[in-house]
Amino acid sequence: MSTNISKTKVPRGYSYHQPKNIRNKVLGITFIGTLSFLQMGCGSSASDAELDVIIAGQNLTENPALARDLPDISDPIAQLGMALFYSKSLGGAMDAACVTCHHPGLGGADGLSFSIGVDSLDSNVLGLGRTNSTNLPSVPRNAPSVFNAGLWDSGLFLDSRVESLGKEIKANGAVSPIRTPDSDFLTADVNAGENLVVAQSKFPVTSSDEMKTENFENGSTNDEIRDHLAARIGDYGIGEGELSTNTWLEEFQTAFASSEGAETLITFDNIAFALGEFERSMVFVDTPWHQYVNGDLLAITEEQKQGALLFFTPVNEGGAGCSGCHRGDAFSDELHHTIAFPQIGVGKGDGNNDDFGRERETENPADRYRFRTASLLNVALTAPYGHAGTYRTLEEVVRHYVNPVASVNAFFDRGGWCQLPQYQTIENCETLYPDSMENSQLALQKLGQERQARVTPFVSPALDNTQIAQLVSFLESLTDDCASDRDCLSAWVPAAGDNGPDDNQLNAVDFEGNVL
Repeated sequence: MSTNISKTKVPRGYSYHQPKNIRNKVLGITFIGTLSFLQMGCGSSASDAELDVIIAGQNLTENPALARDLPDISDPIAQLGMALFYSKSLGGAMDAACVTCHHPGLGGADGLSFSIGVDSLDSNVLGLGRTNSTNLPSVPRNAPSVFNAGLWDSGLFLDSRVESLGKEIKANGAVSPIRTPDSDFLTADVNAGENLVVAQSKFPVTSSDEMKTENFENGSTNDEIRDHLAARIGDYGIGEGELSTNTWLEEFQTAFASSEGAETLITFDNIAFALGEFERSMVFVDTPWHQYVNGDLLAITEEQKQGALLFFTPVNEGGAGCSGCHRGDAFSDELHHTIAFPQIGVGKGDGNNDDFGRERETENPADRYRFRTASLLNVALTAPYGHAGTYRTLEEVVRHYVNPVASVNAFFDRGGWCQLPQYQTIENCETLYPDSMENSQLALQKLGQERQARVTPFVSPALDNTQIAQLVSFLESLTDDCASDRDCLSAWVPAAGDNGPDDNQLNAVDFEGNVL
């Protein structure tokens, strides 16, 4: 069933109090060219003049969500999606929800190197301190943030295993067919859904480590798993009576403005659509940097302006060259590159607990160890970093780009994964991943081969400590104030006193019991 819903193109919290294209329109006074602005003595600097040229040359705008068809959190289906997103009833054993790995108060992720989904000791504890009976994470990759999920046009997941076949700009996958793990590579999944985010939302519920558990629908197909969960929510068929409290039908009828019964209305397609609309409503793009692009020259500091100049200037011109991959208003080319961050964790089953990245989808050895370029919007909120969550700070990430070999060696010299907060209480920690150093060296070798063949945009810049600090400061300017403000985020977090339509709402707390 498909339903039309009212939408807004104005993301929540974004200010349009200044005119668009305002680089030379400040305080209502129009100037001709940056030089005229400087001559007027209005507080501009040499950095502003240089950045003015960069902003124009790279076609940067004040709003990454501009001209996108995105829902508002107040929309009825987004509200239904929020209730579903926080419901543990979508977990096979009813001990994990979508929000388990993607909480707004944790930057849209979970603050862990590797997520702990099912079988947790306390299903409401999120972030550091969340653990299970083995005290070991089994999810093989770091959880990406769901913030600004509606800005992706090419693919979702770190290997883009949910992928738009047409990759139309500003469409979020809503125009062309979408390929998913339920279909062959580059083959459309006819049941993918309306856009990339809807398609992605159908897969965590099928993962034994993330939400399903081994025992729930063991041996069943993905569609059988989803159908059982829909029947549980709808209180019909195989799922009838599994929830002692269940008012979901009323919620779906309200959201979809329908009087249809549960078997017609509460399908997994509609569940996925609602989840997708909730995720797509999490638009956090009103950053100091974008305010600066919009004409507020005081929105960022001089240190951040220097960092921006490094970020957007190619390495061969004395910069850091970051925008070669982290380009555009959302700071990602949505392509896959070998970065050679340390390889740790249980891996994806490639060789000895290795993770071959994009190659797992394309089956092309050239794609080994390549992962999708991360968006840098709100990046200061999403530590730890990398596909395996190996770097704890943005400074560590920048230093890796400056010298990947030295950074990987330093990571293992510091104790490898055992020095990460998630692992510091684990006994015999050093014995967990015996192949990690070798796998990391293989990734570094792959990067070296790509550099020698000149098929990678990753060229290490020569940055001193001051420049590294400037670059980190600029990255911190890419944070929307709302994304780090619990009061502002409350629109995307159900009231802790509520238990949801099934009395199974995940009301998240940290390890000290503080409400997230």
